[in-house]
Amino acid sequence: MNFLAHIYLSNDNTNILIGNFIADGIPGNKFDHYSKEIKQGILLHREIDTFTDAHEIVRKSKRRLHARYKHYKGVIIDIFYDHYLAKNWHHFSEIPLDIYVQSVYALLKDNFDILPEKTQHLLPYMIEYDWLYNYQYTEGIREVLNGMNRRTKGISQMNLAIEDLQNLDTEFEKDFMLFFEELRVFSNQKIKQISQTQT
Repeated sequence: MNFLAHIYLSNDNTNILIGNFIADGIPGNKFDHYSKEIKQGILLHREIDTFTDAHEIVRKSKRRLHARYKHYKGVIIDIFYDHYLAKNWHHFSEIPLDIYVQSVYALLKDNFDILPEKTQHLLPYMIEYDWLYNYQYTEGIREVLNGMNRRTKGISQMNLAIEDLQNLDTEFEKDFMLFFEELRVFSNQKIKQISQTQT
């Protein structure tokens, strides 16, 4: 899953949210200096990724993509699923998306000093271009895919994946809605398990 889903699945626990958000910038087990709940968020992020990568619905979504993306298919589906989460936000939260994401940006800015360097570099761009809110729009996803393609120096061809999104929009959205219900249950269970094992 991508940024918005990881943030949402933190269940409004601010420290777990921070850990879940920064996890990709934390190598291995180098997170002992963080608080207990931030550690829990890092572990939750990794559990979510493992569950997602192994799930048959996600694998089905990857198979829908053109073969040209090769091992970048997982990244593309993560981005697509954030698109459908943002697009269908009213199904999952009573807080409007614009208000929700602004509160997330404020939280991350307030805790900027504890973010890993990789995340500190990324955050200003995320806020300036309002990634989390703009995921709901096809043009927002186009910009994300273009940026990812630039970062891979064109090797990934991820910029072309907007065509897959438009051509198979109904199928991808159905995949997401089915999968995300299972992921929400899984994530809630993991939060409880992780907090119990770390007490």
